[in-house]
Amino acid sequence: GAPPTARPLVLMLHGCTQNPADFAAGTQMNALAREQGFVVLYPQQTQHANAQKCWNWFKPQHQRRGHGEPAVLAALTQAVMAEEGIDPARVYVAGLSAGGAMADIMGRCYPDLFAAVGVHSGLPSGAADGVMSALSAMRSGTSAAPAPLGHGAMPPVIVFHGDADATVHPRNGASVVSAARGPQGADDPAPRITQGSSAQGQRYTQTVYTTTDGEGGRQRTVEHWLLHGAGHAWSGGSAAGSYTDPKGADASVEMMRFFMAHPGGQS
Repeated sequence: GAPPTARPLVLMLHGCTQNPADFAAGTQMNALAREQGFVVLYPQQTQHANAQKCWNWFKPQHQRRGHGEPAVLAALTQAVMAEEGIDPARVYVAGLSAGGAMADIMGRCYPDLFAAVGVHSGLPSGAADGVMSALSAMRSGTSAAPAPLGHGAMPPVIVFHGDADATVHPRNGASVVSAARGPQGADDPAPRITQGSSAQGQRYTQTVYTTTDGEGGRQRTVEHWLLHGAGHAWSGGSAAGSYTDPKGADASVEMMRFFMAHPGGQS
C-alpha cells in the first residue's frame, strides 16, 4: 500500500560472485528496511557483463557520469524513485568490494542524486583503468586521483574496511576517506576518534572527520571504521549470506544511522 510519507531509498551494490538475494541475506538490510520504513534496491550484475559478476569499477567507460554502469544504475534508481514515491532528499548508495568501489563512483558522479555513500571493503574512484591496475590496487592500495565530480560536491561518506583484508588492501579504505575529504582535508579540525568493540568482541577504530568544501564552505562528514582483525567481509552480517563477518560491528545499522543523519542538502 501507499506509505503515508515519502520513504528513503538505499541502492545496494553486491560484490563479485554475489547476487541480490545473497547480498540481502548477508547484510540483513531487508529486516532493517521493514523496521525503519525505507526501500532497498538491489540491482544484479550479469555474468555476460562480467565473468565474476563484478561491477566494472576498474574500466574508464564505467567511471563517468552519463556513461556505462553508472548511467544505468542512476536511471534505475530514478525509475524506482518515481514508482515507489521516494523522498528525493533521502536516496543513498552502498556496496561491498566491487560494489563498494562502484558506490564511491556513483556518489562522485551523481552527488545530486545520492545524499550519502557507504563503502565497505571497496576502492576509491579512479583506482584503476584496467584489469592489471585493478589487481595492483587491490593488492597494494592506490594513491590515484579520484575522477572529477559529475555535478556538485562529494556527498558525506562512511567507510568500513578490515585491517586484515587480504583481498582488497585496507589502504584502499583510507584512500576513499582521503578522496572524500578532498584536497583541503589537511586543514580540517582534528577528527573524533573512538575505540570500541562489537558485542562479540571484535575491536574497531571509528574516526569521524568534519571537512569543509572549498567551494561555498559547506561542511560535511566523512566517517572511517577500521575493523581490527577483520578480513574481506560485511561486518556484523549474517552467515546466511556470503562474505560476512557476524562477529563484527553491525555495518548495516551504522550505515543507516549515518544515512538518516545526512539527508540531501545537509552535512
